[in-house]
Amino acid sequence: MKIAVQLHPQHATYNQIREAAIAAEEMGADVIYNWDHFYPLYGEPDGEHFEAWTMLASWAEVTNRVEIGCLVTCNTYRNPNLLADMARTVDHISDGRLVLGIGSGWFERDYHEYGYEFGTAGGRLNRLGEALPVIEDRLGKLNPAPTRKIPLLIGGGGEKKTLQYVARHADIWHFWWGEEWKRKSGILDDWCAKVGREPSEITRSVGVDRDQVEDFDALFADLAAVDIDEVTLGVGGPEYDLSGIQQFIDWRDSL
Repeated sequence: MKIAVQLHPQHATYNQIREAAIAAEEMGADVIYNWDHFYPLYGEPDGEHFEAWTMLASWAEVTNRVEIGCLVTCNTYRNPNLLADMARTVDHISDGRLVLGIGSGWFERDYHEYGYEFGTAGGRLNRLGEALPVIEDRLGKLNPAPTRKIPLLIGGGGEKKTLQYVARHADIWHFWWGEEWKRKSGILDDWCAKVGREPSEITRSVGVDRDQVEDFDALFADLAAVDIDEVTLGVGGPEYDLSGIQQFIDWRDSL
């Protein structure tokens, strides 16, 4: 089981974010994620915030072992051919440690402030479905090629479109931990059967927020009872308290 941390890139200086990434790697985390937004998602709405992909290029240089990625990239913020090229470049900078996380997008302020068309949830999902083959095609044409098959992570739990996209394209499926996770996982299995793919080929990743964890022992017991391949703990700045990551690592290593 991989233990990942999502460092929320808000309400902190970049030095604080970078130091948190370095500390998470030294602590033994397997993956470090940020998120792809332009404004804070909680707290002061106009607080400090940094862009995701330029940050990943920095993380690729200051870390040595951990995988890195966005949890998740908003598909409609970038041309899919360009996104593939960006991913290939960060893949090379990191010596093959990038995870390409992607989703359809949802934070309306990002769209309005940066001049993107917000549209509808269904329309954004359709655009994601159109972009995924383009990304895959461009990754196959780039020179030099990626250092490996870059793992594609799709985040979300939409039962008609998102989980179908996961079954057709993804190496990793990410969804938040809770009562719905098991049911959504079963629906993903059904989509895999429909498209002719083995469910075991898709890594199951769950996310939890540090501020929402009241009883780690109870959470660990629940997670151990299901087939999960990766657990991601979200941590906010500017302090970036990583103590929960150490608890997850110790628990994983005790299994």
